[in-house]
Amino acid sequence: MTEIVRRVVIHGRVQGVGYRAWVEDEAQARGLAGWVRNRRDGSVEAVFGGGERIVTDMITACHRGPAAARVTAVELHPADARALASRVAGERFSVLGTV
Repeated sequence: MTEIVRRVVIHGRVQGVGYRAWVEDEAQARGLAGWVRNRRDGSVEAVFGGGERIVTDMITACHRGPAAARVTAVELHPADARALASRVAGERFSVLGTV
């Protein structure tokens, strides 16, 4: 299985609706490594690392998000294993502070 790392930025009504907690739950259920955080511009940013199919499925799920979210766009950015270094030490998937 090919391991990949991808960074996404999700736009729309994605703050104040439980989006980060939803991403954390979904990523942990899939066994993904990475992190999620709010951005001051109102978007949510996340990094996912794992099997190619599982990461792709997670990104597809980010287009929907939790029921209260209204996603208008999901930007996909290349990333590598260094992007995972922002996680909290000892955690496979972390919720980080706003940037």
